[in-house]
Amino acid sequence: MAQSVRFVSVLPLASAATTGQSDAVTLTSTTVPTRAAWTVAAVSFLAILAAAGFRAVPGVLMTPLHHEFGWSHATVGLAMSVNMTLFGVTAPFAAALMDRFGVRPVLTVALGLITAGSALSVRMTTGWQLVACWGVLVGIGTGCISMGFVATVATRWFDERRGLVTGVLTAASATGQLIFLPLVAEVATRHGWRWACLIVAAAAFAVIAPVLVVMRHHPPAQTAAPTNGFRSALDGLVIGARVPVFWLLAGSFAICGMTTNGLIGTHFIPAAGDHGMPTTVAAGLLATIGVLDVAGTVCSGWLTDRVDPRLLLTVYYIGRGISLMLLPSLLSPHADPGTWVFIVFYGLDWVATVPPTIALCRDYFGDRSPVVFGWVFAAHQVGAAVAAAAAGWLRDLQGNYDLAFQLAAGLCAVAAALCFSVRKLQVRTA
Repeated sequence: MAQSVRFVSVLPLASAATTGQSDAVTLTSTTVPTRAAWTVAAVSFLAILAAAGFRAVPGVLMTPLHHEFGWSHATVGLAMSVNMTLFGVTAPFAAALMDRFGVRPVLTVALGLITAGSALSVRMTTGWQLVACWGVLVGIGTGCISMGFVATVATRWFDERRGLVTGVLTAASATGQLIFLPLVAEVATRHGWRWACLIVAAAAFAVIAPVLVVMRHHPPAQTAAPTNGFRSALDGLVIGARVPVFWLLAGSFAICGMTTNGLIGTHFIPAAGDHGMPTTVAAGLLATIGVLDVAGTVCSGWLTDRVDPRLLLTVYYIGRGISLMLLPSLLSPHADPGTWVFIVFYGLDWVATVPPTIALCRDYFGDRSPVVFGWVFAAHQVGAAVAAAAAGWLRDLQGNYDLAFQLAAGLCAVAAALCFSVRKLQVRTA
């Protein structure tokens, strides 16, 4: 007989979602075949990894695009700002559309958009084409395969190991960075930036086949009632907006986006270049963050199953703020020990915030948590978009990124205070 794990179906939190006054959530259980659950998780990992390939492109190609087209840091930052905004805004609608049409078709279309946006960018010659390819097409595609998708898979297919699975799937993004960053940097240096874009397009296209063959919408023991995709997404925003914890989580996660994808993910390589560090060395350091992020995120998922998520988030943001404050003094032409201290700490902390944030959303919003978390993640990406554009503007204005890093450090202190303010919710199992 096949082994099984419990699947938890969380009842709608009417009172908690509307008034924020409920003190408990009632959970009911059923079973899910272990093999099916882990197979879906494995394919989800591949899809997230492929989507993450594009995250390796902007920082590496910023300088080559500047040399060929004369585009400033602000121009490339604008394209990434559009990308990150759509990446975030798409997430809640994608989660709702997965409820309406199923995971497989939405995931397939998303991978197709990433393939098209990356491949078409080799023909671009003007700034608006950069925004269209990198910003719009890739932004929408990657937004469908973001943390809202992670929450959907973890909530539907897992119970006792949800935190661990959330950590592993979140780490897929970092694994993609680990794989693609050195490759993209090397190919761009030796053969030009266009070949680097084609590699990302090929990776996204290659995952479409396993998604079509393996991916399933929900466990065999469960049935999913069709919903109105857009209406469900907007209802998720309304439900979340009525609860104070939503704004605390959305605000802190916006700062998370500012200090990861928006600032470090987009601008670390050119910032290191300002201190004389070669692009390939800086790309290697950023890839190392991806290596450590896998361990940090999986560990964070494990801790989330055992430690108060509010305390974890508070510690994560405080540590991140300290590291950003010190970063300008740690960069140099070579990877000195001080630089490695930053890389190690930031790698462990990069998206360690995701499992405890999803856990808090699940506690407060039950079976609506994937869509509600989609809006929390939208705030993350809006924050990332602001930082991507603003940091590029500050670099063009001042000639360095020092002020951008200092402002980000201060915002991390704000995020820690927001997370510490979340009221603990007691969960009662049936």
